[in-house]
Amino acid sequence: MTRPQILMPAALTPHVIAALEERFTLHRLWEQDDRNAFLAAVGPDIVGMAVTTLAGKIDASWLDRLPALEIIASFGVGYDNIDADVAAARGVLVTNTPGVLDDEVADLAVGLLLATLRRIPQADRFVRDRRWSSGTFPLSPTLRGRRVGIVGLGAIGKTIAKRIEAFGVPIAYHGRSRQDDVPYHYFDTPAALAAETDVVIVIVPGNSGTRHLINNEVLAALGPDGVLINVARGGVVDEQALVQALQAGTIGGAGLDVFEDEPNVPDALLAMENVVLLPHIGSASVATRAAMGQLVVDNLIAWFDGDPARTPVPETAALNRR
Repeated sequence: MTRPQILMPAALTPHVIAALEERFTLHRLWEQDDRNAFLAAVGPDIVGMAVTTLAGKIDASWLDRLPALEIIASFGVGYDNIDADVAAARGVLVTNTPGVLDDEVADLAVGLLLATLRRIPQADRFVRDRRWSSGTFPLSPTLRGRRVGIVGLGAIGKTIAKRIEAFGVPIAYHGRSRQDDVPYHYFDTPAALAAETDVVIVIVPGNSGTRHLINNEVLAALGPDGVLINVARGGVVDEQALVQALQAGTIGGAGLDVFEDEPNVPDALLAMENVVLLPHIGSASVATRAAMGQLVVDNLIAWFDGDPARTPVPETAALNRR
């Protein structure tokens, strides 16, 4: 029996590669010297893809070269690197890896919030630079007495909120619509939320509808004591507006795990002491990345076994087998 042929444009983890090679014929595009020639040769036989954001944008130009493609299994909960609408129009199912990373990203968001407010990285450098013997570290802001707003109350947003509840501070949220089954106050715009909170945590999908959702208006509403935490996608925040707001004291600080042009971080942000910068590590633990990789494998195996894929994205869910 002919094994389904799977294309992997950029390397996933060794576990994922080994698991896919056990069940499929796996083509490693990143190892090819002439990728265009390789795609021209194998493209017509490819029926599945296993991708990460490192593969770049998966759009119509990709699908044109893969006429037999049935499924794109993406490593990550965000799938803004895939044109899911184009995929749906061409009958290609897209899956992602939700659920298995909710706790890890929520933990990181809370850790980033505390690190930003209490200036934990700066205090670490203070000790490492042997400055403690010359004086005490400056007092920091606090989470006490603050009001926390969450932009995006999906699965991860709710998981963050549960953790924030333990700190005994009020929580509010903004999303596409009010959710009647949550105890938090709802605001119908991000600016309205920011005006009534001291911390804004951003955890919405990155797409055309959320690009620069956090803009000058939102930052001005957050105010000079306000703190922005972004664990969503870099493009959700207008990075230039954020730099200007931080420089002008329009807001007090920021904790960022994501950026508009990763891995390129603006020099202005690197120079600031009121920001904490992380290299997009929200889900980057050994255990969580292993679970994400296994879900990529499970989606592909289920599909080619004739079963429904486990986690189709909404745009293509109608294509999933019933």
